[in-house]
Amino acid sequence: MGIDLSQFIRNKAFLNKVVSAEEAASWIKDGMNLGMSGFTLFGEPKEFPLALSERGKNENFKVNLYTGASLGPTADQSMAESDIINLRVPYQGNAVMRGKINSGEMFYIDQHLSHTAEEVRKGTLGNIDYAIIEAAAITEDGMIIPTGSVGNSPIFVEKADNVIVELNTSAPKEYEGLHDIVVLEEQGERKEIPMYSVGDRIGDIGIKVDPDKVKGIILSEQPDIPSPLFEPNEETQQIADNLLDFFASEVEAGRLPESLAPLQSGVGSVANAVLSGMKDSQFKDIEVYSEVLQDGIFDLIDAGVVKFASATAFSLSKKRVESLGEDLAKYKDKIVFRPQEISNHPENIRRLGVISFNTPIEVDIYGNVNSTHVSGTRVMNGIGGSGDFARNARITIFVTSSLAKGGDISTIVPFVSHVDHTEHDVDVIVTEQGFADIRGLAPVQRAEKIIENCAHPQYKAQLREYFEEAKEKVGGHTPHMLDKAFSWHTRLKEHGSMLMSEKVTK
Repeated sequence: MGIDLSQFIRNKAFLNKVVSAEEAASWIKDGMNLGMSGFTLFGEPKEFPLALSERGKNENFKVNLYTGASLGPTADQSMAESDIINLRVPYQGNAVMRGKINSGEMFYIDQHLSHTAEEVRKGTLGNIDYAIIEAAAITEDGMIIPTGSVGNSPIFVEKADNVIVELNTSAPKEYEGLHDIVVLEEQGERKEIPMYSVGDRIGDIGIKVDPDKVKGIILSEQPDIPSPLFEPNEETQQIADNLLDFFASEVEAGRLPESLAPLQSGVGSVANAVLSGMKDSQFKDIEVYSEVLQDGIFDLIDAGVVKFASATAFSLSKKRVESLGEDLAKYKDKIVFRPQEISNHPENIRRLGVISFNTPIEVDIYGNVNSTHVSGTRVMNGIGGSGDFARNARITIFVTSSLAKGGDISTIVPFVSHVDHTEHDVDVIVTEQGFADIRGLAPVQRAEKIIENCAHPQYKAQLREYFEEAKEKVGGHTPHMLDKAFSWHTRLKEHGSMLMSEKVTK
């Protein structure tokens, strides 16, 4: 590549370990467990999975792939297309991989993101044969400097028999110093996590690794992969406005200060648009304690709305990827990246009093949330970190449009077809129609508020009819007619719409 490697590999013990991606891929054997860096497209190896996938076109083998979260086209997609993955853990977001999972060609464990490191530590996922970690540099004292995510990389490196480092020479040098790496002790021997504010730094700037475990270093110059995010529109702006109205009501009631509480935002265009919508709000000096930082975070820092942000990864648009080095230099004292078992740890979420908002697939009239499965069967992406935050947050909010598929689907339904977050963990539902604060309400009171405040007008009559009939014919603490509870999903499957109208016969 014509570069001075000593700028990137500053410990001489690693300089003689450079190998090709093809050679490193040749070390992988059938049935091995691979722990790979990466979280929402950022920080994933790029040359190694492509080389391994190329092998898979001519050889018959499968591996179990463990990561931080979703990977991109060079990893999840290429490996799925080559049919070399037996088991995928804990989260994915690729259409090709999703198809393999839903067709039964690939096993998938949809796991809370804070749990994976613990499962690796306990050995329930088996031994990690190889950790493959993207790096921006290797320091003088032999630490791996991650790139745009930390994820589960530290526990993979600690527990793996072998480590392959993919050194990305195109990664911004400003990544160094951004990270705060902590690896927890074994359960039963663990002390508290000494983090008492969002900006506390309690670890190292890189991942410690035994040089003898590093079997090879691959060189890469492929840039970070942008995430597809749409620009905020009228609908997402209305969702944001409704969320801000809820925050304002909490401040007015004396339950929150003007600076609110640390915010966690889920991944995706709606969540990013909601964050962006806060730019012109009354709230200032906000802290963010999340798992992913999207484009909106930079705008909020510029606007003086956010003063500090903690996460485990970036998920950025093409525009922000291209300006990332400049942005990192500008915002370095306002951002920190931690391992996901720290960013998503219940202890920290509850201690800091985080306000959580994530996006569901559907919500039912009693407040149960489905984040993962379409019509209860076909997985979309996964639960991700939403459960880590939902169970432990100061306030748990789910934000969504009230309609999908041009109005053929209501996201507010009588009964969710798959439960990821029970009614016990959900505090507020927000759509473009309004918000329903269901804290302190019994089930029938929650149903009335969710239908009235969050459902789209074209589905309100149907929801009320179901609810009133269930109360009259069945009754009970949480009235449901089991023979009709999923009729909306059945109607969608058979007629292409949840609506009981002329649209059904189209």
